[in-house]
Amino acid sequence: MSLRLFVALDLPVAVRDALAALAPDPAVWRRVKPEALHVTLAFLGARPESDVELIRPLIAASPAPRLALGEVLLLPPRRARVLTIELEDRTGGLAELQARLSGGLEAAGVYTPEKRPFRPHVTIARLRPRVRPPRTAALDVEPLEFDGEAVTLYVSRLHPSGARYEALASARLT
Repeated sequence: MSLRLFVALDLPVAVRDALAALAPDPAVWRRVKPEALHVTLAFLGARPESDVELIRPLIAASPAPRLALGEVLLLPPRRARVLTIELEDRTGGLAELQARLSGGLEAAGVYTPEKRPFRPHVTIARLRPRVRPPRTAALDVEPLEFDGEAVTLYVSRLHPSGARYEALASARLT
């Protein structure tokens, strides 16, 4: 049996609440549930269930990166399918955490790193079916500063109402 896996940085409740309070146009965007808001560090895709035991030791405590909510970002830029909020990683702590995790997952043979550079963001909404992608999205985002809470290995189960995530391993950040 294969599992759809990814590793993410978990956000504090106050940050998820602030992001959930943003109001993108509901005719264009389908909101991500507040409990599902996260920062993807590595999307592993469909992996054998046995890979979970290879990945589990790589989900380890490390320093919590200091972050801030940034600008609205439509991805991909040319024909946006997701509405995101960029994260400011002024100290580089999140980039270091992602690079370390990516290298460990690659060495374990469970991940092929993406060629494009890591761009930290939180997806807050997805484009509704049969809607033309907008070129801009105006939202008032508070420049809220925070520390990442934990790194978690998730399994993603797809459903018509949206993906559901189940934590398989987690490590609090210090």
